[in-house]
Amino acid sequence: MKEDCDVVQNLVITVQDRYRKLYQHTTERGKTLEDVKKQVKQFSESWHLLMDWMSEVEQTLDMHKEITVSHEEIKQQLSEQKEFHKLFRSKRPMYEACLKSGRALLEKAQNSMDTQHLENMVSELRDSWDTISGKSMERQHKLEEALLFSGRFTDALQALNDWLYRAEPQLAEDVPVGGEKDLVNNLIDKHKVFQKELGKRAGCIRTLKRSVRDLTRGSTADAHWLQEQMEELEGRWENVCKLSVSKQARLEAALQQAEEFDGMVHSFLDHLVDVERTLKYGTLLEEEEPLLEFHTHSQQEVLVCIQSLGEEILSSCHPDSVITVKSWISVTKTRYEEVQTWVHQQAERIQASLSALEAERKEQQCLLDWISSAEESLNLREQEALPDNMEQTAELIAQHTIFMDELKRKVPEIESATKACKHKLTPKQQVSPIHKTPTSMHREANLRGLLKPQAPVPLPLEKLEPHTPQLSQLISQWQKLWLLAHCRQNRLDEHQQRLRELEEFANFDFNIWRKRYMQWISHLKSRILDVFRSIDRDQDGRITQKEFIDNVLASSKHYSAMFLKIIVDKPFFSV
Repeated sequence: MKEDCDVVQNLVITVQDRYRKLYQHTTERGKTLEDVKKQVKQFSESWHLLMDWMSEVEQTLDMHKEITVSHEEIKQQLSEQKEFHKLFRSKRPMYEACLKSGRALLEKAQNSMDTQHLENMVSELRDSWDTISGKSMERQHKLEEALLFSGRFTDALQALNDWLYRAEPQLAEDVPVGGEKDLVNNLIDKHKVFQKELGKRAGCIRTLKRSVRDLTRGSTADAHWLQEQMEELEGRWENVCKLSVSKQARLEAALQQAEEFDGMVHSFLDHLVDVERTLKYGTLLEEEEPLLEFHTHSQQEVLVCIQSLGEEILSSCHPDSVITVKSWISVTKTRYEEVQTWVHQQAERIQASLSALEAERKEQQCLLDWISSAEESLNLREQEALPDNMEQTAELIAQHTIFMDELKRKVPEIESATKACKHKLTPKQQVSPIHKTPTSMHREANLRGLLKPQAPVPLPLEKLEPHTPQLSQLISQWQKLWLLAHCRQNRLDEHQQRLRELEEFANFDFNIWRKRYMQWISHLKSRILDVFRSIDRDQDGRITQKEFIDNVLASSKHYSAMFLKIIVDKPFFSV
């Protein structure tokens, strides 16, 4: 029953442990799904708001009245277009946030249908934004050309100069363009829009140059002033073109750097998650512990590379991305320290387990040494002949009693050393080899009927399943010693009993026994000849000593085999 309770308790603990892990995984998955649900809801709401707004704006742009030739009306329309540009630029943070959220959901999507749906939504959002941006730039370009063709060169020059003046600070070499991947992609998208606008204004520049060249053929003061303004415009135009090309190169380098940083960070964090999962839920073997230490040390080198690359990005980082890059650097460092703490704790647990195992091995080895010594001593005593004297026999029994007491005192130590063994679920009844093969003395005694059958000695630790060779050896040697000790105790007890019977038979009187035997026969209401005929099964008129002894033993419990053997050995006994 105790073994069954232990087995049931182990199964309950296993089920509880598995349930706890399953509950923790389910809770974590529930939190993840809840976070994703919030992100999807936020993305969907932002997407619909932007799409509705852009649909209205697109309809407004399509419904704009035609560009007139009146200078005042053109200027009024240009002013309205500038106001629209301000409104359009104010919507860009919302557009970028929605686009970023969509890309993040795309990375997490696992279903192909979800991936395709998200890709369509992101593409539709981007295309609508680009369409409105293109139509807005095209209308502004047409208004500027109309202003130029209306003959107001001064206003046209001023408009182009204002545009170039606003563009130069954004293209300056000292303007930071580094940062995390999403921001750099947004900067590249903005720069592509600017480059398209720059390309469309190239036609205005060429038209303006031709018009100014035609107007400055004379040598008037106005012509000279227009020539100076045009030269200044051309210089600023060339500078903006060069800065645009330079910024394109810097953005490409920043994107490559940001992608490398992003890949290193996510790969690093994914690896730490795997290591942490192994430490929390996996079974780490002692030979795998140095391998885990190697992985964590190699990840420390990756962390140094991430920090170095992050600091390099921060040196030329866009202000909007400084907090994000610093956050990633801080997160990687914190996660590494957390996992490193787990690794150290696991290493300490492994060392503690190894120390405990080593202590158990030493304890088991000490018990094995004691068992070997006790078995050797017991075998030496077994080789000695048993004395025919009662006092010497009693002394041997006293010595063996001391040995048995010492053997019983070792039982708690043996149980403590084998407590890690599992109990057999369906123990089979097995007979020890020593039970199967009694000693020659026992066999001879049983065959001769001199000894009463002994109760089988219970085999200790029989229902345990050792999981190490040393434990298996310890259990086997202990069982062997236990049975040998009990066999010697039985042998000494039987020898002492035999000596007592010999003392009792020293003054044996056959006539008295014969009278008692004849009385016993008469109580059976049988004649002696009838009894002897029943013993003589082969009907040859003779009864052997063995047949006589076996019949008396089978008929009565008042006689022992040794007693009957002495009787039939008497010279006056003739059957």
